[in-house]
Amino acid sequence: MKIAIDAMGGDHAPRVVVEGAVLAAREYGYPLVLVGREEALKQELSKYGVAGLPVEILPAVEVVGMDEQPSAVLRQKRGSSLIKAVELVKKGEAQAVISAGNTGAMMAAATLIIGRIPGVERPGIAALLPSLKGYSLMLDAGANVHCKPNHLLQFAVMGYCYAQKVLKIERPNVGLLNIGEERTKGNKLTKQTLELLEGANINFIGNVEGSEVYNGKTDVVVCDGFTGNISLKISEAVAETIMIFLRREFERNWKTKLGYLLLKPSLRRIKQRIDYSEYGGAPLLGVAGACIICHGSSSAKAIKNAIRVAAEYAGSGIYQHIEKNLALCHATV
Repeated sequence: MKIAIDAMGGDHAPRVVVEGAVLAAREYGYPLVLVGREEALKQELSKYGVAGLPVEILPAVEVVGMDEQPSAVLRQKRGSSLIKAVELVKKGEAQAVISAGNTGAMMAAATLIIGRIPGVERPGIAALLPSLKGYSLMLDAGANVHCKPNHLLQFAVMGYCYAQKVLKIERPNVGLLNIGEERTKGNKLTKQTLELLEGANINFIGNVEGSEVYNGKTDVVVCDGFTGNISLKISEAVAETIMIFLRREFERNWKTKLGYLLLKPSLRRIKQRIDYSEYGGAPLLGVAGACIICHGSSSAKAIKNAIRVAAEYAGSGIYQHIEKNLALCHATV
C-alpha cells in the first residue's frame, strides 16, 4: 500500500506535510512518496531520524498556488507536485494520493487523470462529522456548487457505499439535508431529489434538518456542495469558538482554574471528538482511485491521520461497490 503525498500543498508545506508523513511512517508503516522540491524535502527530513522508514522523494519543481485556476494548472503545470502525485495513482505506482493544496486543482486532476467510476457524473467530497451516536458522513462538502437531482442521487449512493465499506456500518441510513422534514419543504432541487431518493435502492429516511446532522439520526447526509461547504465551515467555527469560550471562563479566577484541572481529562476527550485533525482529510468519492483532500491549514497530526484514512479507503474495495449500487439505483429510479 504505497501512498503519494503532494508535499508542497498547504499553508504550511512542506514543513508540516513532511512532519505528518514521518509520524505516519513510524506509526502505520505505509510506504510513502513525498512529491515536491527535492532539496526542501531533504532539508525537512533531516530534522527527523528517518533511517529505515519507508519514505522516498519524487522530485517536482513546480508548485500549485492555492488561488490558481484548476484549468490553468492542468494546462501549464503538468510538472507540479500535485499533478505528479496524482499521476502516480493513475500509473499504479501508488494506491492513494493526498493533498492539502488547491482543492479545485486536486479535484480536476483526479477526475481527468485518474478518471471516474462508471456511472458517476461528478465526484463529491465526503466530510466525516462527529455525532452523538458516532459519526455522520456529509457529501457533497464543496466539490460541486451547482448540482442537479441526479448528482445528489449519486452522492447518496456513494456515501451509502463508503459508510458500508469504510465506516463498517452494515445498513447505513441516508437523509437529504433540508429546511424541514415535510415533503413540501425545500427548493426545487431538494423536492426533485427527494423523489429520486425514495425510489433508490438505499436505506433512505427522508428529509433531515441541520440539527439532525449531529444527533445521530442519520449516517449519511446528502446536499449540494454549496450548502455542504457552508455547513461544514460553520460547524468547525462553532466548535472552535466554544472551546475558546470555555478556556476564557476557566481562566477567570482560581476557582475556575481548579475546576479546569478537575475537568481537564473530559475536556480533552471532547476536544478530540470535535477536532477536524482527528479525521485527517475528506475522500473525493467517485474517482477511480483513493484521493484524500485535506484542509489547507492542516497540522502534522491531520496529515498523519489523512494517510491512515487514505490507506483504509484504498483497501476497502469500494470502487466496484459504488459502480454496482449506482447501476441498481439507475435501474430502479
